[in-house]
Amino acid sequence: MANPASLLPASRSAVVTKTAVEVAPDRDTASTRLIYAYLGSATLWLLVGTLVGAYLGLKFATPDIDHVPWLSYGRLRPVHTNTVFWGWASLAMIALTLYVVPKTSRRRLHSLPLAWVSLGLINAAVLVGDLLLMSGINNGGQEYREYIWPVQGTFALGVILVTYNMIRTIAGRAIEEIYISNWYIMGGFLWTVALMVIAYVPVYQQTGISETVIQGFYMHMGVGMWFTPMVLGLTYYFLPKLLNKPIYSYSLGVLAFWTQMVFYSMIGAHHFIFAPTPWWLQTVAIIFSVGMIVTLAAGTGNFLMTMKGSFRTVARSYSLPFILVGVIAYFLFSLQGTFEAFRSLNRVWHFTNFTVAHSHLTMYGFVVFLIWGGIYGLLPRLTGREPSHFLAGVHFWFAFVGVAIYTIALMIGGTMQGMSWMAGDAFIDSVTMMAPFWLWRALGGGLMFLSHLIFAYNLWCMRPVRHESRQPLAAEAAA
Repeated sequence: MANPASLLPASRSAVVTKTAVEVAPDRDTASTRLIYAYLGSATLWLLVGTLVGAYLGLKFATPDIDHVPWLSYGRLRPVHTNTVFWGWASLAMIALTLYVVPKTSRRRLHSLPLAWVSLGLINAAVLVGDLLLMSGINNGGQEYREYIWPVQGTFALGVILVTYNMIRTIAGRAIEEIYISNWYIMGGFLWTVALMVIAYVPVYQQTGISETVIQGFYMHMGVGMWFTPMVLGLTYYFLPKLLNKPIYSYSLGVLAFWTQMVFYSMIGAHHFIFAPTPWWLQTVAIIFSVGMIVTLAAGTGNFLMTMKGSFRTVARSYSLPFILVGVIAYFLFSLQGTFEAFRSLNRVWHFTNFTVAHSHLTMYGFVVFLIWGGIYGLLPRLTGREPSHFLAGVHFWFAFVGVAIYTIALMIGGTMQGMSWMAGDAFIDSVTMMAPFWLWRALGGGLMFLSHLIFAYNLWCMRPVRHESRQPLAAEAAA
């Protein structure tokens, strides 16, 4: 029998050699600098927001770690969520749309100066909002809308200006059809502008019940009609681009888009099952949550069928593995949300740490992994600079293993927590029971933060070259 060692060359690499990304032939220096400024700001907020999150994880394991008011859990928790939502994920998504929308419209962005103004407004909103939250000045206990209205209004103004910029860009497109990516991206922008208005107008939120109903609508729509359509729209561009093949089905993409718009807008009330909100409203939310299975099957099936036969290309890329994880997470953990809407399971899991795990699986495993896939797929093409393939891999595995440890611990602990409450055990018993799971949560969160430091370094390695001369887009030159 042959010695197995003799079958492998001694110089064989322990990892699959990654393929270098081709540099785009029509790089535009001004646009690249704008996109990199958005991504640089986003990454700074990623580090700030997740450093706060990692510290909060430590507080679960060591509650007496500090007694400083502005470091209290009640103040830092909204700093963590708002920073990663509005500072990191939002700016990173907008950065990628600043490339995708003009590219698929075959024209230059309508206004670069306006995009710089938007960047300044959004950064200012997150900075001031976080300082106010740490000072104890907030909009009350309303998740993801803790910023007071002048701050959130500044953020909304930034988004409105980007929306206008995108609309003008698409309206002036050099092709007849609107590419499927831009359906999703514009859907996300327009829904979010409406959502901000609905969430902050006080006239119909005079009672606790009405405020709760609006809160359920707002917090779920923030995820489902801002982050979800934006990253799906970006994936409809980056996945076929990186695979060098067309999307499997344009029709499936359109089906997923419209079912997302119809079903998702009515499911926010499933966050308040058994609450003193109308029973019929809760039932409608459950039914529409089940309807989301159509959206998930159409969207995920479309992406996976596009990848079919190209998994060797995925393995040799350092950006496509992020997209593959994001696509699978989109299906699995959105489906998990559908199951959580059922009254029988909601009784066990809601208000427990299981919900914390679910939010991280969707926002991190789905949204953030797709964002990273887009960044690694785009920036080297624009700047001509690649990150270390080894460090891109370390980033991927630290983030993947970290979020797995974090969420598996909280799903197991959260289920036990819910069962304890249903059995009528003393509340303190569930707190004691959760202690080892919170330790695993801190460990997983630490790994995730380390991966963010590596990503920040990789982003620096992909920075634009200063002396590069401006090269106009081919489409604009043709026009």
